[in-house]
Amino acid sequence: MTHPVIEIMDTTLRDGEQTSGVSFVPHEKLMIARLLLEDLKVDRVEVASARVSEGEKDAVRMICDWAARRGLLPRVEVLGFVDGHQSVDWIRSAGGRVVNLLCKGSLKHCTCQLKKTPDEHIADIRAVVQYATEHDMDVNIYLEDWSNGMKDSPDYVYRLMDALIDTPIRRYMLPDTLGILNPLQVIEYMRKMMKRYPGAHFDFHAHNDYDLAVSNVLAAVLSGCRGLHTTINGLGERAGNAPLASVQAILKDHFQAVTRIDESRLNDVSRVVESYSGVVIPPNKPIVGENVFTQVAGVHADGDNKNNLYYNDLLPERFGRKREYALGKNSGKANIRKNLEDLGLDLDEDSMRKVTERIIELGDKKELVTQEDLPYIVSDVLKHDVQSDRVRLKSYVVNLAYGLKPLATLKVEINGKEYEENSSGDGQYDAFVRALRKVYKVTLGRDFPMLTNYAVSIPPGGRTDAFVQTVITWSFRGRMFRTRGLDADQTEAAIKATMKMLNLIEGEFEEA
Repeated sequence: MTHPVIEIMDTTLRDGEQTSGVSFVPHEKLMIARLLLEDLKVDRVEVASARVSEGEKDAVRMICDWAARRGLLPRVEVLGFVDGHQSVDWIRSAGGRVVNLLCKGSLKHCTCQLKKTPDEHIADIRAVVQYATEHDMDVNIYLEDWSNGMKDSPDYVYRLMDALIDTPIRRYMLPDTLGILNPLQVIEYMRKMMKRYPGAHFDFHAHNDYDLAVSNVLAAVLSGCRGLHTTINGLGERAGNAPLASVQAILKDHFQAVTRIDESRLNDVSRVVESYSGVVIPPNKPIVGENVFTQVAGVHADGDNKNNLYYNDLLPERFGRKREYALGKNSGKANIRKNLEDLGLDLDEDSMRKVTERIIELGDKKELVTQEDLPYIVSDVLKHDVQSDRVRLKSYVVNLAYGLKPLATLKVEINGKEYEENSSGDGQYDAFVRALRKVYKVTLGRDFPMLTNYAVSIPPGGRTDAFVQTVITWSFRGRMFRTRGLDADQTEAAIKATMKMLNLIEGEFEEA
């Protein structure tokens, strides 16, 4: 049995940028294009629409200059329009060599939007294709609204294809522009196209309005489609496009399809796009979500200890991640033991029972218990120094006055010796951290971790007296880690997370 080879075209930088509120600046576009082509190894990238703005042209120029130096220019594509020479000239002047020509794939779009007859539209398309070809450019075409075209005016679709099939067009790209299709319809329509035009290369471009984008993509592959369009994290207009991570996993595991994608880089690239776009990845999003490789139920952890009973083919290591075991009221001893093993802690059965009871108690209060919290819980429950607080905050004062910078004064005990410091900052927590940094860097001459991310959340339906959870990501001596703090006050929660961090790294100061 031969495995189908599928070409992936990622359109995060063009269709993905049509997500409401998303706009990439040129250097962000260049960085994402580099990650897509060099790290993820997608076959092609669509990076912009022609004639949008000078800023867009600068981005295309930067990407094309970079791609040309690395022999990747034929894999960089720009959306163009049936507008005579204008789009082609715009793309050429920016250094592009591939135009994705947006044509009308339904009679309704042709007559109502363009107000042209099919023959007039066909003549215009052929003229643009000829002009682009004469200037050594490759041409792919989108049949915009192809899904409605096949539903309502298939004769128009065939008439268009019949008139273009003898041109140098490389790929015929079939979009479900309004996200109306289901998988059975995709199979029916795609097979009709394959049967009538067996030598043509077809791409399928899905939209997710009915949450069927991934299913429709796979139906297209089943029907013989050779190319798929995706975006990172499913970005795109309205409900978005087919997310690359999900498409890749299902293609490989369910259809044994072959792509060039480097799965181990999917998570890292997703995080970069999340940061640049400002669109947060849902924690339960398959493959790249924060929680998808986290087991909560104790029975699952127990099964993983017994011949991996709860594993499937989606092993986190495939995607540059690792399996975690969350702690809460459903954890059970096996789950807790997994976390303790990771920390190098070994407890007897009686101690395990006491720690489990404490975690269940915390879980009933809906407090999030993390692996970093475990040593503190163990110490608290068993009353011995499994994890002693070698860094203690003795006292602090944070002042906030209108029109003035916040001020912080603190007293901290480090390995039994007290230090006092003060500082101003851009916020109350910033002032606190600046004072703490003075103690470490100026007084003690030590490294102080860099804060790389700061996230605050409250429980759903939270009130003004609700707990605030602060999750801080730190970078220290080449590694990244997170600490959490929980309190009714946001600044206090952040300070708790900071003190946890200082106790976690205290041992490393001794080793240095």
